[in-house]
Amino acid sequence: MAGRVEGKVAFITGAARGQGRSHAVRLAEEGADIIALDICAPVPTVGYPLGTEDDLAETVAMVEKAGRRAVAVQADVRDFDAVKAGLERGVVELGRLDIVCANAGILTMGAAHEQSEEQWQTMLGVNLTGVWHTAKAAIPTFIEQGTGGSMILTSSLAGTKGMSWAIGYSAAKFGVVGIAKSLAVELAPYRIRVNTVTPTNVHTPMLDNDFIIRTLAPNVENPVWDDTSEQLSSLNVWPMPTIETRDVSNAVLWLASDEARYVTGISLPVDLGGSAK
Repeated sequence: MAGRVEGKVAFITGAARGQGRSHAVRLAEEGADIIALDICAPVPTVGYPLGTEDDLAETVAMVEKAGRRAVAVQADVRDFDAVKAGLERGVVELGRLDIVCANAGILTMGAAHEQSEEQWQTMLGVNLTGVWHTAKAAIPTFIEQGTGGSMILTSSLAGTKGMSWAIGYSAAKFGVVGIAKSLAVELAPYRIRVNTVTPTNVHTPMLDNDFIIRTLAPNVENPVWDDTSEQLSSLNVWPMPTIETRDVSNAVLWLASDEARYVTGISLPVDLGGSAK
């Protein structure tokens, strides 16, 4: 079925690359215009490169290649005023708001007692408060329009079960599920649906980088991506280390579409059975 979100407008954070770019392109393929937000700058305590302005421009180009319009916004999700201003500019240019994908996130890893205060606060600031800011910025527009909407918040398999060496990430992702369930109840009178996706490991630059590879394969002298396979596969029921971004984007598309019009307050696992363990 084509055109499942035809004529709708989606606001996506963390859109310069990885899952965010994939969501933008997948929704555009099915008819949505896109407001694409990303920080496009380094974040202290994050040990790998983040998306750039060129990456965000490439996302816009891919959306336009799919035949849809796109508005690029450079903002830090920890800065509510910047997120709100960017969203409002996108709504003015594209005319409305129907879908929100609060996807922006970072990953730092290490023993819990060795995590610095700055690492903890930055993790919660981006992965938890950033989701709250995204929702908070969008809710007034949804209510004013009076036509409902769909919010999809990116949690993780780590938001359903404990994860060693990722205490801040796991805490934030559990919190995202709490945000979604609370908003699903609060916003039901306005026909605004709020759900999460909880993916297992996704093959993106957030995982496939030297810093994370060395963390996942500490006993290998010069580890490469393939050296992480056993560690990553151990989280899943199916004997596979990762899924692809499009696997998550297809779940996001379903939750955004009218096919899921009565679905709210759920966590949709795309996790190779990891949550069953």
